[in-house]
Amino acid sequence: RSLTGGVIGASLLLTNLSASNFVGMSAQAYSSNMSVMGWEVGSGITLVIVALFLLPRYLKQGVTTVPDFLEERFDSGVKKIVSILFLLGYVSNLLPITLYSGAIALAQIFNVQEMFGISYTASIWIMVWVIGIIGFIYAILGGLKAVAVSDTLNGIGLAIGGLMVPIFGLIYFGHGSFSTGLSSMLTNNAEKLNAIGTSHDPIPFGTIFTGMILVNLYYWGTDQAIIQRALAAKNLAEGQKGIIFAGLLKVLTPLVVIVPGIIAFHIYGTGVENPDLLYSRLVNDVLPKPLIGFFAAAMFGSVLSVFNGVLNSASTLFALNVYSPVFGKGKSDKEIISKGKLFGLVLAIISMTIAPFIMYAPQGLFEYLQTVNGFFNVPI
Repeated sequence: RSLTGGVIGASLLLTNLSASNFVGMSAQAYSSNMSVMGWEVGSGITLVIVALFLLPRYLKQGVTTVPDFLEERFDSGVKKIVSILFLLGYVSNLLPITLYSGAIALAQIFNVQEMFGISYTASIWIMVWVIGIIGFIYAILGGLKAVAVSDTLNGIGLAIGGLMVPIFGLIYFGHGSFSTGLSSMLTNNAEKLNAIGTSHDPIPFGTIFTGMILVNLYYWGTDQAIIQRALAAKNLAEGQKGIIFAGLLKVLTPLVVIVPGIIAFHIYGTGVENPDLLYSRLVNDVLPKPLIGFFAAAMFGSVLSVFNGVLNSASTLFALNVYSPVFGKGKSDKEIISKGKLFGLVLAIISMTIAPFIMYAPQGLFEYLQTVNGFFNVPI
């Protein structure tokens, strides 16, 4: 437990703000309007609740994982059930969606299809496995502290790269003038800027105060891949500062994950067959060539950071909460840790196998992410 507030805040944000947000949320904004920003604004409010009410209780009891807290609150049976639910959620949803969204973005930015003369499907399979193998090696060898520090460095690069896309996108849309592009976006098709969702939009306004609160509380307050950063704080004050800092940044993230979708609508018009491909297309079209490489590196780092963090937390959960209580009697800590790493390898392989099939999800990757999430997070 040695992480400071700045590292925790950056690590929390980057674990959340990955290619799935850039690709998926910009696609939803393109297809509907800015009401999808409800996820970001709602997260800011939720993080304040986590910092003030949940984190003090976690640190007071000295728990390493959220299931440990639930064991003290209820019993060991609840701990095992929740641990297994976490792991099922990771392998069926979070890890595959991270790999798939990263593969979409990087395959398009690097023009993998043209480079190797292969199909779109083959390019996704290749990128998924490249990201997965590199991510597994780093997560298992580096540990949580290495993951958290790399998150901070990648977060800086991703913040700069993410801000460049809407700026250069508006310059491109304004035919060389940022102010002209901004003015045109604000005046033409103004309904795309509506952030108050109706019943036909991805995020109806009323859900922000009902079901979305439960979803966000699960994600920010109990999901081991997220809260483990704050649990590694050197003290309560640093943990709270990190969480509040992440909440502030989340309120600002629509500028980099949603506005590009609105810009893409104005540039490309309607009728795009697969909106999930729009973000990387926008990157290739609006950024100067040298900056495309910088952004691609930042995006690759962010994908690895999310994959690393989730895989690390999954290995920890399995080793401490599933393997150790059942098979750990008489086993050394080293043996238990090695079993956790082996489980991480199995999880990575399963996730890399599932990920490419998400391309067949009819509603797009972000809708798939939130739909599957609902089966796990609301009950917990």
